Amino acid sequence: MERHAVFSYIPRMLKLEVEAKNKQMGLMSSMCRLILVTTIILAAHQFSISSSLPIGVCYGLNGNNLPPPSEVVGLYKRSGIEFIRLYEPRSDVLEALRGSGLAVALCPTNEDLANIAQRPDAADAWVNTNIAPYMSDVLFRWIILGNEVIPGPLANYVPAAIANTRNSLAAIGLANVTVTTAIPGNALEASYPPSAGAFSSDVTDVMIAVAGILASSDAPLMINVYPYFAYASNPSQVPVDYALFAATTPVVTDGSFLYYDLFDAMVDAFHAALEKIGYPGLRVAIGESGWPSAGNDPYTSIDNAMIYNRNLVNHVLTNGTPRRPGEIMETFLFAMFNENLKQGAVEQNFGFFYPNMNPVYPFW
Repeated sequence: MERHAVFSYIPRMLKLEVEAKNKQMGLMSSMCRLILVTTIILAAHQFSISSSLPIGVCYGLNGNNLPPPSEVVGLYKRSGIEFIRLYEPRSDVLEALRGSGLAVALCPTNEDLANIAQRPDAADAWVNTNIAPYMSDVLFRWIILGNEVIPGPLANYVPAAIANTRNSLAAIGLANVTVTTAIPGNALEASYPPSAGAFSSDVTDVMIAVAGILASSDAPLMINVYPYFAYASNPSQVPVDYALFAATTPVVTDGSFLYYDLFDAMVDAFHAALEKIGYPGLRVAIGESGWPSAGNDPYTSIDNAMIYNRNLVNHVLTNGTPRRPGEIMETFLFAMFNENLKQGAVEQNFGFFYPNMNPVYPFW
C-alpha cells in the first residue's frame, strides 16, 4: 500500500517573503520558467540517467493492467535504473528479480508489522519465506518496516519490528542489509521554518526509539517527501519555481541557511526534528518523491513532472541540504507506472511509464 500524506508545510511567514520577492521577480520568474520548460523539452531526448547512478524507482502494483513482472524488470534494466522499491513481497516479482542485479528495497505489508514486532519467530518466518529463498541471486539492500505508519496505530510496533528483523536477517547471513522505516511529512508537528522542525508529541517517544535503533546500525531514516502536495495545496504562498528547484534567489531565509527549493526545506525540517530528539548525526534517505503528470491542472502537468524529477535527480546526486551540505541521499522516485486502482486522478498519474511501458515523458 502506498499513501501520499500531505506534508504539513503551512508557511506563515513565507507569504510575506514571497510577496516581497514577487514585486522584484514576477516577470523575470515567468520568463525564466518559460525558458526552462522549453530547454528541457528540446533537450529531453538527450537526457539519460542510465550511467550507473544510485537512483531508484518505486514499483507499485495498484493497477489491473500492469505488465508482467519479468517485463518490468527488463524495463528497469533497459532504463538504467539500479534500485527498485517494492511495497509487498510478491513471489512473482521476486522470481523475476533473480539474477537481475537490481538492488531491492522490500517492505512487509503494514498488516504484518504487529506480528513481526511481537514475535521473533514471526520475523524469522517472514525472512525465511520472503528473503532466504532468493538471497543467492537477488540483491536485497533494504528492508523497510512500516510504510508511513508513523503516526498511526501501528507506530509503536516499528522499533521492535526493526530489531527482530535485523536479528532474523543476521541469522541467515544478511546482517549487512539495511533495516529501516519510511515516514511521511505529517510525522512533524512543525516544519516552517526548517529549523523549527519537530516531531509531533504523539510520536516523539517512538521516534527516539527508532532513531536509536537506526543509529546503532548506521542505517538512515527513510522519509517520503512531496513538494507537489505543499505547492498544490497552497499555490498562492508557495512559488512554483521554489517547488520545482527552479528558483534563482533564496525564497526562505532561516538564520544562516538559505533555501532555494522546497525539497531542501522539507528535508531539513526532518534534520532539525532529529536534532531535537538527540540524533543530529542520523542520516536520512528519500523513500519516495515525485510529481504527478495529470489529475489536478494546472499544478499537474507533464512539463512540471519532468522538470521536478530531473531537477530532483540532479540535486540529490550533487548536493546535500543547507543543514547537511555534501551529504548525498539515497533516493527513490515515485513511481514506475501510472496505477489505475489508486484513489483519485492525481495518485494515478505519478508514473514514468504507462502500463503499456511507453514513457509518459522522455526521461530515462
